[in-house]
Amino acid sequence: MLRTINAEPTLWDSILPECCQGLPPGLAAVDELLDDPRFFVPFVPFFDPRRGRRSIPIETYLRMMFLRYRYKLGFETLCAEVADSIAWRRFCRIPLDTAVPHPTTLLKVTARCGPPGIEALNEALLAKAAENKLVRLDKVRVDSTVVEANVAYPTDSGLLAKGVAALTRLVMVLKVAGLAKRTRFRDRGRSVRHRAHDVAVWLRRRNDDAKGEVLAITAELADLAELTIGDARAVAVNARRALARRGTPGGGRTLRALADIDTVTELLERVVAQTRTRVAGEVPDGATRIVSLHDPDARPIRKGRLGRPIEFGYKAGVADNADGIVIDHEVVKGNPPDGPMLAPAVARIKARFNRAPRAVTADRGYGEASIDTALEALGVKTVATPRRGKPSAARIKTQRAPAFVKLVKWRTGSEARISCLKRDFGWRRTLFDGLEGAQTWCGWGVLAHNALKSPTSPPSPTADPAGPENNPPEPGPAPTHPPRNPAQPDPANASPDAPRRSRTDRKGRRDKPKRPEKSPTTSPTPRSAQPLSPTAASFSG
Repeated sequence: MLRTINAEPTLWDSILPECCQGLPPGLAAVDELLDDPRFFVPFVPFFDPRRGRRSIPIETYLRMMFLRYRYKLGFETLCAEVADSIAWRRFCRIPLDTAVPHPTTLLKVTARCGPPGIEALNEALLAKAAENKLVRLDKVRVDSTVVEANVAYPTDSGLLAKGVAALTRLVMVLKVAGLAKRTRFRDRGRSVRHRAHDVAVWLRRRNDDAKGEVLAITAELADLAELTIGDARAVAVNARRALARRGTPGGGRTLRALADIDTVTELLERVVAQTRTRVAGEVPDGATRIVSLHDPDARPIRKGRLGRPIEFGYKAGVADNADGIVIDHEVVKGNPPDGPMLAPAVARIKARFNRAPRAVTADRGYGEASIDTALEALGVKTVATPRRGKPSAARIKTQRAPAFVKLVKWRTGSEARISCLKRDFGWRRTLFDGLEGAQTWCGWGVLAHNALKSPTSPPSPTADPAGPENNPPEPGPAPTHPPRNPAQPDPANASPDAPRRSRTDRKGRRDKPKRPEKSPTTSPTPRSAQPLSPTAASFSG
């Protein structure tokens, strides 16, 4: 059952001091932005209106998820910080005498709604900004990046060893449950660990013999993995037969173990196949290569970075406007070309705001004549994408035009936008597995980013049309400097002959202060006429 808002404030909230009832400026603006019933609508399809346990208030869930992605906190840390802070409690609309939601509750709601829920939330936020005329579409820039999966650096030997260990654990769960006890299953974990250790030893030698020996050991690991797959499938078949004879479906842990055995054996077979391909001297296809057993949708992606030539994860496209608002994003599996992703992104922007951007710019990876034609068909007036290869004379003239060069220079700011998403909003690495998990993770990061970027109301005009004579100036703040001593002369009224402080010119040279002129009537006293000190007088005799 869906619950949208919390109950009325309690007595404990009303007796708080006035200084504790407000919110910091940043959170106050976001609180005003999210205080809209339209943000409750995306959650309606995921909850039954009558049956089931009551959910946590959606306004509380929204604000806690904003804090999670704004400050890059885990669910456990988030709940602890909200429970400890009065300001965060008031921002999340949690009364002082009410417990903070459990971390697993937040995780379950996030998993239930998934990508459709967060996509609808982002649409609602952009629709609200568009209704207030706060989204400019005079120019839009598009770029792509890689969102890393939560995986270690993958190797064939490492994946084979992990797959064998996982199948062994799952089979032991069935054995402990009393299923397929007489089915033979050999634990090959010890043999696999020894060979994985041998691979690491040979790799340290860095000579010509090491490569051949590593390939031979990897082939032995593939043989052991194939034997383990056969034994695990036999155990799963006999376990299902035992459950059928009992006439009971089995416990939840048993059913999960059977389902996991089917999934892991299928993935491990694909890892064995790509290992055989590499042992044969060929390179496996990156579009279908498995780099993780718990995140099978992650793929190796080459973006040409010097520090990380190959990254493992998902490809994401980002489109933002001149105000820095992300007006479109997309997370896909693998490494598709950049060019074909541009026209669909602009089409989504046009459908979202009922008008096409006036100018679109992107890097050379999107530069194709067919893409420019598709964008012009959508209503884009100016397309500033440098072409690949050697351009013609007419194209050179077009790309050297001042307006084209200005748009291309502005496009470089998309790198900063992507860096901001990765540094401050979790786009550097997704902690949710699978393509849907990555889409959910990146969608919440975009929502937190746009909530900070989107103002709640249009900017006020700089000048009042009524005129300055009808609007007396407001009193300014009180001076913070100490009162001047009346005995000291005012520098503004000082005479030009008074000594002044030294100043610095444009080249960093300091001029010397002007010395007061000597009076012509007085002459310096001769040294011989000056009186001697008592010590000097005692030696002069």
